[in-house]
Amino acid sequence: MGIELNAHPAKTVSPGYRRRLVWAQVVIVFLFLELAIWAPTRATRDRWAVVSAITVFGLVLIDLLTGRTPLKCLGLGLPKPRGAILVLGIGVAAALFLLTVAKSIGGDIPANPAWWPNLQSTWGYAIWALLQEFILQSFFFNRWEELYGGSTAVWLAATLFAAAHLPSPVLTTATLIGALFFCEMFRRYRSIYPLAVVHAILGVTLALTVPDSLLHHMRVGIGYLRY
Repeated sequence: MGIELNAHPAKTVSPGYRRRLVWAQVVIVFLFLELAIWAPTRATRDRWAVVSAITVFGLVLIDLLTGRTPLKCLGLGLPKPRGAILVLGIGVAAALFLLTVAKSIGGDIPANPAWWPNLQSTWGYAIWALLQEFILQSFFFNRWEELYGGSTAVWLAATLFAAAHLPSPVLTTATLIGALFFCEMFRRYRSIYPLAVVHAILGVTLALTVPDSLLHHMRVGIGYLRY
């Protein structure tokens, strides 16, 4: 059974006002992220990425400092061994499955030796995977959970995460499936660290097995279209 934390205690504000506030936060942050993904120039995309980061971290920090969302609910505490082992085991098994399927159908491994993965880019992607899990779980999932409960939040957060990877068919499909798993594991075990490790493993596995003609350097938004 999943862990349903009482992470959003009643405050002096009315429930209706709080719901509207949470909805506004979700919409605004997603809009900022989409602007960072779809802006026509690199400089504009970078500016919106900074705005998005400041907004997400600022709102999460406010919730933490006011006691509305404790550290455990944010997923920033150390993972429980049982949950970490389960998440890592399933993630490694999924990566091995993808490698086996790619090899069995005659695909090249690595599929894209000219650009990725290498040690430097893999470390960079691992950090990016941790940031993505923070945004997905600590921000979006927690807000959907406050509004609609944990089970519904899994689907809403995963759908939003997949939508952010449009128009890449590979990444949109992969992130929907992956995010459903990540969000359910977060709902149950409440730690983003093992999720980030598996996120990085699966991302590198996609780069190893899917040709760049489909991945477009793992770009999304306008970058995918301009590849």
